[in-house]
Amino acid sequence: MNFVEELRWRGMLHDIMPGTEELLNKGMVSGYIGFDPTADSLHVGSLAQIMTLIHFQRAGHKPFALVGGATGMVGDPSGKSAERNLLSEDVLQHNLNGIQKQLEKFLDFDCGANSAQMVNNYDWFKSYTFLNFIRDVGKHITVNYMMAKDSVKNRISGDTGMSFTEFTYQLVQGYDFYYLWKHNDCALQMGGSDQWGNIVTGTELIRRKDAGEAFALTTQLIKKSDGSKFGKTEGGNIWLDPGKTSPYKFYQFWLNTSDEDAKAYIRIFTLFDKETIETLEAEHATAPHQRALQKALAMDITIRTHGEAEYLKAIKSSEFLFGNTGIEFLNELNDSEVLGLFEGMPNFSISLDELKGGISAADLLAARTSVFPSKGEAKKMILGGGVAINKAKINSENDIYNAGHLIGGKFIVAQKGKKNYFLLIAE
Repeated sequence: MNFVEELRWRGMLHDIMPGTEELLNKGMVSGYIGFDPTADSLHVGSLAQIMTLIHFQRAGHKPFALVGGATGMVGDPSGKSAERNLLSEDVLQHNLNGIQKQLEKFLDFDCGANSAQMVNNYDWFKSYTFLNFIRDVGKHITVNYMMAKDSVKNRISGDTGMSFTEFTYQLVQGYDFYYLWKHNDCALQMGGSDQWGNIVTGTELIRRKDAGEAFALTTQLIKKSDGSKFGKTEGGNIWLDPGKTSPYKFYQFWLNTSDEDAKAYIRIFTLFDKETIETLEAEHATAPHQRALQKALAMDITIRTHGEAEYLKAIKSSEFLFGNTGIEFLNELNDSEVLGLFEGMPNFSISLDELKGGISAADLLAARTSVFPSKGEAKKMILGGGVAINKAKINSENDIYNAGHLIGGKFIVAQKGKKNYFLLIAE
């Protein structure tokens, strides 16, 4: 497998330093990508870089995942990102452990010579004094060099300026590449296209400090056709951790991809070969309403992230909310999974003691909760056959519901029409 060609046909390749492809075709190469440890989970925005490392390893090369334990302690050097706060050593270690467990789902850390390896830049910076760093690194990368890079030039000129912290931060990132080149024979750094300047700082440091040669490759930044930010929803980031984003919600994120985006994402985020993808594209073009691309995309990435059992559960969850699956399905879920399934939908607390005594349908839906604004509205829609409790239509506003109707001893599901769900939680 030709790694660079694989990225090309998948539409992932952005920039590549001359000589990189020739190096990769000679034999096994060690290369790395950096990951931000500001949370104990990666999110889907990190998946493009994870996929790059997957293809890199599948092509016979050795992938390194660098987590910035040291740079994570600095936070955002520009002070503009609320998500990149300064973190303590304990929090960082917790985050690193979570990230490694996730990367182990995608990369093979025990396959011989090209086993994946995770490294933490805190390990080589924790005893590195500031004076030694400036002496060993700073003298090789001048301010004029940094100003010559377009990505920095626009920020360093004018009134906004570039803080000393920002300048040092970029030197640190360059030194990471130098350290891995020196100690781990790492000849290639990869990343998103916005990281090109930082990467070539590393290659330049290797050249100036040790007369060495290293290479750079960047991938396309993931965009959405409507201009909105990839990986974000109204509820925030889509995380790889099932405790932060349920497998059902994760599955739905990919399933709801637009047709235009699905054509790009099926190549970027799945391991389907070119022939399979072209067959799916042809099938989708023939019957777009069947959403063949979205279904295949959601299946592949959900299984690789959460496993087949969670994928099948996500399918059942979709069928429960949008199809004919009965209420019994909820008994297969734990409390947090039920709450995750109904995330974003209205929910109400009801008294378990009152429920034990029995509550009429009208009272349950309009007095004890606000499913309907009034009992009159509830009665009207019940008579029209448009209201259900636990997937069973209510026959009369006087029907009685009690603790025996609780799913898992805690939940009652109310519906107005087919798609408007309300979760009642007994407490």
